[in-house]
Amino acid sequence: MSSRFLYPFRSHLPPHLILVGGFLGAGKTTLLLAAGARLRALGRRVGVILNDQGGELVDTRMAEAAGFAAAEITGGCFCCRFSEFVRAAERVVAREAPEVILAEPVGSCTDLSATILQPIKRLFSDRFRLAPLTVLVDPASAEELLRTDADPLIAYLFRKQIAEADLVRFTKADLYSRFPSLEGTNARPLSARTGAGIPEWLDEVLADDTAAGARLLEIDYQRYAEAEAALGWLNWRGDLRLRSALTPAALAGPLAGRLDQLLTGAGINIAHLKVFAQSANGHLKVSVCRNGAAPSTDGPLDAPPATWYALTLNLRARGAPEMLTAVVERAIQGLPGTVRTVHLQSFRPPAPVPEHRFEEVV
Repeated sequence: MSSRFLYPFRSHLPPHLILVGGFLGAGKTTLLLAAGARLRALGRRVGVILNDQGGELVDTRMAEAAGFAAAEITGGCFCCRFSEFVRAAERVVAREAPEVILAEPVGSCTDLSATILQPIKRLFSDRFRLAPLTVLVDPASAEELLRTDADPLIAYLFRKQIAEADLVRFTKADLYSRFPSLEGTNARPLSARTGAGIPEWLDEVLADDTAAGARLLEIDYQRYAEAEAALGWLNWRGDLRLRSALTPAALAGPLAGRLDQLLTGAGINIAHLKVFAQSANGHLKVSVCRNGAAPSTDGPLDAPPATWYALTLNLRARGAPEMLTAVVERAIQGLPGTVRTVHLQSFRPPAPVPEHRFEEVV
């Protein structure tokens, strides 16, 4: 294998900080964990930082199950929690001494170059080697959001994310062979499932010869806030004691399907639905990116059955928070066992208020 990232890392230099953005359901976490596992298999130390507007993240549970000591920033995006993000990265460095830190901003966020990359370049260039901003694109979502009849607010976020990217990658190349045209980009496909395109992407982000944060957006923050608030967010976590043992797949798959059915029946459009089921015997993450779409899974499908599970559910959808709560509670009540809710949070994201916003490329 001729990939450049196989060459020895220079341990006397700060760690690479790689931000991977993209709209909800684009496959950011799946790519980060696949890339992290690949680097770790080569003996590289890797840190992971995840981000969400709320708490109790499926992706954090998944990263931990994959063996990563994941940090998370909750209650706001990296830009609005910039100081907290930097402190989290510094704690990862102190604890793990990583050569690479993989970080995933909230899927509804944009303007990352002005509010995260430029401040890091100006204020913390001695602590992190900043990689080019990668934005991931789900081909099916792109087809929908590029149509003239697409939801104008969601399409606005999607187009702005692409416009500021240093690198754009189409995900799920194991499922799609045709990709839409994205004006002004040279988007290439990759697959976190098969590994296709990941070595080449790692070559590019770790090479130190591609500019990071080379583009700044012209963006209307009022419209940006309206677009984020168009989505309802729900995070739920609970414990489940089943009457009869089920495998993680037999639990999480039908639960995701039931939620899809109930949301569709209520006229609520799914942006991203994630269900994570974990027992002492194994775990599984099931994701749905649009109503009626085939679910995707992460984790072993052959884990043995169990009667006790920790469940985590994250839902982003075009509906009022109280409607999302009602749908989720109905689905949870239909589970074949006793459920104890540990955490329930449903809301619309507040308007973004970045700690920093640079108007020039550093």
